[in-house]
Amino acid sequence: MELIAVVASLALLEYTIFGVLVGLQRTRTGVEAPATTGHPVFERYFRVHMNTLEALLIFLPALWMFGRYVHAYLGALLGLLFIVGRALYLRGYVADPAKRRTGALITAAVNAILLIGGLIGALVAWF
Repeated sequence: MELIAVVASLALLEYTIFGVLVGLQRTRTGVEAPATTGHPVFERYFRVHMNTLEALLIFLPALWMFGRYVHAYLGALLGLLFIVGRALYLRGYVADPAKRRTGALITAAVNAILLIGGLIGALVAWF
């Protein structure tokens, strides 16, 4: 389970970095807090950050369940894939919101596998 903790920490670190990027874009584009709109590039970084928060809400507990009830190493590998998916999402979305698809699909697939796998594993352990 230590490996799961490392991957969870890496995902949270990535999210923190995305937040720093939002702050940098505020400065570069002149969007003053508390505004969340105003410059298209800022808005893209902001949306990536918020979308990542939404994905983390599912990812973190699903990762822990999968690691506990299915397989820790496989869960950690899927967790790393989630992190890569979010990086691709950032890269694609900032370049052109239409290019976010690959990162979004990776994120959704990993979250679905972790969540469904964790649920099934927990049910099997319960019965």
